[in-house]
Amino acid sequence: MIAKTPEPPYYAVIFTSLRTDENDQEYGEMAQKMLELAIHQPGYLGFESAKSAIGISVSYWKDLDSIRNWKSHSEHLLAQKLGKSTWYEAYKVRIALVERDYRF
Repeated sequence: MIAKTPEPPYYAVIFTSLRTDENDQEYGEMAQKMLELAIHQPGYLGFESAKSAIGISVSYWKDLDSIRNWKSHSEHLLAQKLGKSTWYEAYKVRIALVERDYRF
């Protein structure tokens, strides 16, 4: 589903990852839990994800403070730790200011 974001400006956190073959069910459960938790965070605007050989997830946020608060949320910190130790072979996070968007 395409996220219904507000008029720019807003921020996008782009998470690109290569998964390991470890604990696929636990990973899916944690990913769902993180999405449900993120939805209730101040400044959260939406989420999009696509997965094949690499995973690309984009979350949208009102401002940089909202992103910092989400990154430092205690349950999200646990998920990050498990990601590094178990679920990801590699990942990269990019934070971008969305200045313009349009749709069809």
